[in-house]
Amino acid sequence: MLDRKFIRQNPDRVRQAVADKRESADVDAFLALDGRHLGILQEVEELKAERNRASEAINAMKREGRDASEAIAEAQRLAARIKELDAERQALELRLHEAQLGIPNLPHESVPAGGEEDAVFVRDWGEVVADPGWEIRPHWEIGEELGLLDLPRGSRVAGSGFPLFVGQGARLVRALVNLMLDLHAAAGFVELVPPLMVNSDAATGTGQLPKSAEQMYHVELDDLWLIPTAEVPVTNIYAGEILDGARLPLYYQAYTPCFRREAGAHGKDTRGLLRVHQFDKVELVKFVHPEASYDELESLLAEAEKVLQALALPYRVMTLATGDLSFAAAKCYDLEIWSGGVKRWLEISSVSNFEDFQARRANIRFRPARGEKPRFVHTLNGSGVALARLVAALLENGQTPTGKVRLPAALAPYMGGREFLER
Repeated sequence: MLDRKFIRQNPDRVRQAVADKRESADVDAFLALDGRHLGILQEVEELKAERNRASEAINAMKREGRDASEAIAEAQRLAARIKELDAERQALELRLHEAQLGIPNLPHESVPAGGEEDAVFVRDWGEVVADPGWEIRPHWEIGEELGLLDLPRGSRVAGSGFPLFVGQGARLVRALVNLMLDLHAAAGFVELVPPLMVNSDAATGTGQLPKSAEQMYHVELDDLWLIPTAEVPVTNIYAGEILDGARLPLYYQAYTPCFRREAGAHGKDTRGLLRVHQFDKVELVKFVHPEASYDELESLLAEAEKVLQALALPYRVMTLATGDLSFAAAKCYDLEIWSGGVKRWLEISSVSNFEDFQARRANIRFRPARGEKPRFVHTLNGSGVALARLVAALLENGQTPTGKVRLPAALAPYMGGREFLER
């Protein structure tokens, strides 16, 4: 979240950020609450000073043998008023905190203005073969024909959007996960196996709550949330802590299943594996010095690209515009892979810098040096990468005229040396 003092001193910048991100936060309502909160604090301080003076006067009267009843009554009135204001302040603090949580992060100055159509092309890699000389079939057809996917039975078990991988399809998922974990471990990312459920504090810390509650699966009896991404548990491992600045940067990776309702997405990109409620993902998370966070963003992007290059999948990098940024992100790159079957670019990874937005919400700080005042870390994360669409791209881009699917050479050690997927 944004610092209250920053919002107070830069209301126009914050209003502009809300508009640019196409959010609905009421900055003026926050400022009104904040003004009343500050007014109460000031009034309480003045009343406490007055009460202290009254107490000194009462003590003096008692020492001198004078009647102090009126002064005592005034002191009691002051104490009652202070108690009344304290109760109002506590109630106001809850409303103020809620309003503060509803204000999005500011886009970085390098982020282009606009919506989805205004994303800026950064670079691409690999060759897109739009017409190989035969018809490229969509992944849901070739996957079913080769016995890799059974989407109808997955739907029978849990409903639409919960895929079932079978045989070599299931092995392909496992192979991809192991390949990614090995690649990122070689770059210094420490592997974690985090909880698949988090409490409300953790989901609030990374910005999923309260903004995106309708997109998450909630276990009401236990007040726990199925994770939409490993970003949530991994970022929160240091919630409430002060880290030794000498340890930064810290790099972590985690493979987890992820769960998203995708509310409002019905009818859009719902075929096959393009938009699902459960998917596997390797997530990368960084805790870094504020001064280094944008260099760290570029290296994190390169780390995600490394996966697609190893799999020889053509992709492009796009800088998202303000209106397409997530609530918590200051800047985000999307990695999009070419899908030969649907002939479209598909988002496969988002790589984001949150600056100190998440760290303030989760209270994650570091001490630059002994005796120095703690500062908030900068947090970053990115998918390294999400599997559902990755599998789709591999099945479509690897098709051959005979119907078999050629596997990238990098997967051979993880697939028992297998070169093709075939019936």
